[in-house]
Amino acid sequence: MTTPSEQNGHSYEHLKETFEQTPLFEDKTWKLSPHAWPITQNQLREIETLGQACLDFHKALETLYLRSTEGKNLLRNKSLIAPWVADYLDRGKPHHLVKHGRCKVTRGQLPSVIRPDLLVTEDGFALTEIDSVPGGIGLTAFLNRLYADVSDNIIGDKDAMLSGFYKALAAKTPDKHAPMIVIVVSDEAATYRPEMAWVCEELQKLGKRVYCFHPDEVYPLGEFLHVSIDGNPETVDVIYRFYELFDLPNLKTLPYFFEALEQELVELTPPMRAFQEEKLSLGLFHHGMLAQFWREHLPKRSFRALSKAIPKSWVMDHTLLPPTAVLDGPLVGGNPIREWTDLNEASQKERNLIIKISGFHETAWGARSVTLGSDSSRDDWSEGIQQAVEMSDAHLHVLQEYQKPQRLSHPVYADPETTFPMQGRIRLCPYFFVDGDKAVLSGILATFCPADKKIIHGMRDAAMLPCQLVD
Repeated sequence: MTTPSEQNGHSYEHLKETFEQTPLFEDKTWKLSPHAWPITQNQLREIETLGQACLDFHKALETLYLRSTEGKNLLRNKSLIAPWVADYLDRGKPHHLVKHGRCKVTRGQLPSVIRPDLLVTEDGFALTEIDSVPGGIGLTAFLNRLYADVSDNIIGDKDAMLSGFYKALAAKTPDKHAPMIVIVVSDEAATYRPEMAWVCEELQKLGKRVYCFHPDEVYPLGEFLHVSIDGNPETVDVIYRFYELFDLPNLKTLPYFFEALEQELVELTPPMRAFQEEKLSLGLFHHGMLAQFWREHLPKRSFRALSKAIPKSWVMDHTLLPPTAVLDGPLVGGNPIREWTDLNEASQKERNLIIKISGFHETAWGARSVTLGSDSSRDDWSEGIQQAVEMSDAHLHVLQEYQKPQRLSHPVYADPETTFPMQGRIRLCPYFFVDGDKAVLSGILATFCPADKKIIHGMRDAAMLPCQLVD
């Protein structure tokens, strides 16, 4: 145990008081630490490479999806038509959303914010998801500012998160000097409304016109969408959507959004293109039939980085096979499987696998749909497989090799007077804001969970920290 005076970091009372004065999440608490999470120069370079690789991946994924929908050849010097790719990515989506994602107006539109989830393992980073509607933007900006007072070399020092976020949104309307930007937060995402409201307040202090609204508060007036500022209608130039696409039926004003978007009267990011938000895209990256496509459409550096970081992943499509065929999937007892339910018989070691729903579902974010085979009873594992099979006609699941995070140590407050070296595992969430063809790193949120927690996510037993560069 050590005392705050020995740490030269933030005191418990200062951290507690600061968070109480600026609550960034509804009903969320976490452990406190006097220090930011340390990142080495080599780790930072690898993270920056992965961020650019994720942007390149989004560009290639759009090409893959649109060529699949149009029945076009995927390869340069070889024939490969793959309509099943679009079937996977469109499965379970309403027709109007699929149509919008393919329409001419949305062509070339990519997320403005990209956040890969990176587990720190003994072998480096494991990239388990690429999130384009991420929470934590305000929290990371707040933590960067807070810890910069006591730590050198905070990644995203001071206000890089705020300035990068604003620049990425304002770039949607380059002809406007001071665009009206509205961050729309749905009821389903209400946990994150306080941090988005804080972002808006801080940008307003810098003279930016950025406001947080509920979807119902955006309304049509004449041709354009408007919001009321101090009782006066203001034309909306850019919408940053903080709502999931499965939540669209609950948003009463969304028909006006679609109409304005398709008439090019407003900009919206991330675009409402459901194929960009499916976890199964990581399974497509590892699909044997598409290996040459990714090599042809990704820069070599990005292809190498993703190949190293993305765990082996499979799409759990329930399909009858001919008698001589087997599935491309994990082995059970050293033998290939013919159907996903064969995994019921996998040993605990062979069950070092994660099942999670791909997207477009209320359980597709956080850890709500995750089943970790090696940490589940055989009955729970079998239930997870059966659910994936039964839901596959409308909601596909992804099976992914579990890359166990490395066991590490970091000081955490035991009480207001002392800290202790908590043993735990870390997930890093770097925030990249798109600037033209570049993904610009502006901050990294570290989630440090106790070592006995197999699935890392924000919880009251975790510490949420910014990151600092160390020698």
